[in-house]
Amino acid sequence: MDYNSLRKISKVRSIFTSYCRFYSAQQLKKKLPIISCKRPEFNHFEGQTYSKFEGVKLASQGWLHRKSKGDYFIIHGNANKKEVENVYKKSFEEIGVKDDLIQVMSDQGITLPTAIQAKAIPSILNGHNTVVTAETGCGKTLAYLLPIFQHILEWKQHIPEEFNSPLAVVITPSRELANQITEVAQSIAEQLNVNVTGLIGGRTKQKMLDPPIEYCDMLITTLGAYSKLVTTGIYKVHNVHHVVLDEADTLLDDSFIGKLSNLLKKFSIQYKVEITTPPHGCQVTLVSATMPHELPESVSSFVSPDSLKTVTTSNIHRIMPHVPQKFLRLGKAQKPGELLKLVQADVNQNRPVMVFSNQTSTCDFVSMFLNENNIECININGQMAVPLKLGKFDMFRSGKVNVLSCTDIASRGLDTLRTQHIINYDFPLYTADYIHRCGRTGRIGSPENCTVTNFIAWPREIQMVQKIETAVRKHSELPNVNANIKRLIDDRIARMVDRGIVSSVA
Repeated sequence: MDYNSLRKISKVRSIFTSYCRFYSAQQLKKKLPIISCKRPEFNHFEGQTYSKFEGVKLASQGWLHRKSKGDYFIIHGNANKKEVENVYKKSFEEIGVKDDLIQVMSDQGITLPTAIQAKAIPSILNGHNTVVTAETGCGKTLAYLLPIFQHILEWKQHIPEEFNSPLAVVITPSRELANQITEVAQSIAEQLNVNVTGLIGGRTKQKMLDPPIEYCDMLITTLGAYSKLVTTGIYKVHNVHHVVLDEADTLLDDSFIGKLSNLLKKFSIQYKVEITTPPHGCQVTLVSATMPHELPESVSSFVSPDSLKTVTTSNIHRIMPHVPQKFLRLGKAQKPGELLKLVQADVNQNRPVMVFSNQTSTCDFVSMFLNENNIECININGQMAVPLKLGKFDMFRSGKVNVLSCTDIASRGLDTLRTQHIINYDFPLYTADYIHRCGRTGRIGSPENCTVTNFIAWPREIQMVQKIETAVRKHSELPNVNANIKRLIDDRIARMVDRGIVSSVA
């Protein structure tokens, strides 16, 4: 083959390659983007890949530069995906739920189990120690309440009633979550012959001096209050055949694990409970929206890790596919003005909004700033006195107030079906916190058109955003989903000491 022929072939190949690239670009433009940006050249579409040598191109790549203020990108999730054909869903009956409970669910407008319920309920009914990990707002609470109620209905006929001697205990890290689960459980129990009691801290000493005396089949409680009343013998554990750790990743954090481990050693947790009437031993269920891939070694102090059966969904540790999330690069001084503009628009449209801050002082500032600008806002934070905090979340949930300023104490497990907008005034510094905050909206039963808006101002926030954007563009799990925040902070301080950034740790 002569030189001219080779040149013609090379030219044809070049034209063909250019045409293919042009055609692919045109096809991408016809689709809705998964990520849309202020600069369209950084838009990301379904099926789009990145060269190994060039790396992933990020809209947030230059956000460390001061001139990047005002830039933004929006993650639309699965906005461009085709409609998925309806797939066969198992019924409550098929997964082993009895008729009386099916009727209760039907009366509440629930006719079919969610994906996580269809997986978790059979495992729990069969006596397995189970780890239930699934995205926020997908029905995890009912995934463990229904099988426990079914067990209690069977056990009650064979176990004599005793005061303060529950058959099942649900332990949570916060009062607000305990109150919420109690409401859900009582709405089911009122149609059954089951007694549900809620126990929270705040008046524990008074309860020790004047102990409650009541029949209780299911106890829903906070860790601190329950451990004290068990230690003093006010609540008995010998009839407890099921323990649930709701928001288990938080309870397994170094901040709680010592107290939790000492408490759970009092229960005869088995490798697998044989479902007899009455049963022998105690079963444990761990529930959370975020869970480390490897559970901490401390779990082995109260349960055999090999006995834990994990059930999960495909969306775990990923961006919610149905809620648009806007990332807005701002300067520190721009945040109050942008907040006022967004919240005022929400108030005008009667859209309930939660504003998250990283620190109590910022949470208080947001509340005062909005109230000074004639927007009624209440706040919740972990340092608030119990009498002040009790009932505030109920004000928001009931619709008395539509704007809530809060720290991460309101991010875990709370079922806020009214919330249509989440604003991260401070962007969280840990992936698990971001997942939980966003999970306060877009839940089962929430209104349509829920959104999340993130303010990005500081270098560490930018680094976290870049990790999230990279994961979405690569269609992978979010990185470092580890809820043991105390250990992460301790490790970070230790590294700073090693580098000489700080001289000592208080």
